[in-house]
Amino acid sequence: MHIIESGNVAAALGVKLSRAQVIAAYPITPQTPLTEKLSEFIESGEMEAQYVPVESEHSAMAVCIASSSAGARAFTATSANGLLYMHEQIQWAAGARLPIVMCVVNRGVGAPWTIWNDHQDSISQRDTGWIQYYVNDHQQIIDGVIKAFMLAEEVMIPVMLCYDGYLLSHTYMPFEVPEASAVDAFLPPYKPAYALDPENPANLNTVTMPDVRLDAKGRLAHGYMEIRYLLQEDLIRTIDVMARIDESFRKHFGRGGSPYYETYQCEDAEFIAVSLGSLSYHLRDVVDMLRADGFKVGVMSVHLYRPFPAEAIADALAGSTGIVVFEKALSYGYQGALCSDIKSALYHKGVDGSRMPFVHNYILGLGGREIRTTDLCEAFRKSCTEGAAPTDELRWLGLKI
Repeated sequence: MHIIESGNVAAALGVKLSRAQVIAAYPITPQTPLTEKLSEFIESGEMEAQYVPVESEHSAMAVCIASSSAGARAFTATSANGLLYMHEQIQWAAGARLPIVMCVVNRGVGAPWTIWNDHQDSISQRDTGWIQYYVNDHQQIIDGVIKAFMLAEEVMIPVMLCYDGYLLSHTYMPFEVPEASAVDAFLPPYKPAYALDPENPANLNTVTMPDVRLDAKGRLAHGYMEIRYLLQEDLIRTIDVMARIDESFRKHFGRGGSPYYETYQCEDAEFIAVSLGSLSYHLRDVVDMLRADGFKVGVMSVHLYRPFPAEAIADALAGSTGIVVFEKALSYGYQGALCSDIKSALYHKGVDGSRMPFVHNYILGLGGREIRTTDLCEAFRKSCTEGAAPTDELRWLGLKI
């Protein structure tokens, strides 16, 4: 069934089709319509789940942690400062290896106060141990939610599905809603390896000693460092798992095939623009304009950001002359986080004797600043024509100082 609806409704439909059992809800713009729609589904009887309105985002994640620990499929959503308020519990959910799915409807963070879109909220949480997946349109939102539950439950690591506030959350686009029976065939019911049981009481995540030790049953138990090592190893393993899940989804629904990134006009591109989220679709217009002027350019949109699929991305970019990274967030005091990751991924290509493409970095759109197609075109053209120098300069697009 094809419908025309908002991105927030697309996300809610994905949660409904995934048969989430617990929804923890706290309102924050521009996420609020998502959980409101889920409340409508539950109230009308269309969705069988517990809807838990809470007093804060911190409590929302606490509800997800508790319900997931008890073996339920749990979901919440947030934005901006709400995500930051969850920070302690976000770390806890990852360390406890709970397969929670959360939509982050990207919005700038205060201070100063803003309700408009950028990516600083989720980028600031990239080192918490969560999987982060960025999508570009409404079809990718609904599909991404369904795939996120399968991924989280296979690797036992929580997932943030990130999409742009307003640009996607509140705009209306056509997308296909899969049949519930088809989703059931793809995504089986959640069966945790272990869940809290009143008949078999246990303590979870108690104080962990620095070294390994014997547990209450005399078995050698991991220390804190081993637990973190295993989380890191399973995050790296997630890269291959994501590819397998995407291929399974493609076989079931006829969509997919781009688990890590998607490209446009990159087959013969000498210069490639790289970005996260819906900005990559905006850049497609820029590519068409520059192609008309004789520039061999293309666009890469990164989907899987954490864990970072460095080898796949480096292989796709290494043959180009230059990479131009356009970001709506930055790592303060250095440069854009995505730019740093791409440089790191390309490092080994230079070590083995291959020619390294230059990498330029533009910061733009912070706090919802208008991103003009003409400005994007001028910036991309400038990077294509001036070449490699300088590669370390952080450039700002749309800045009025």
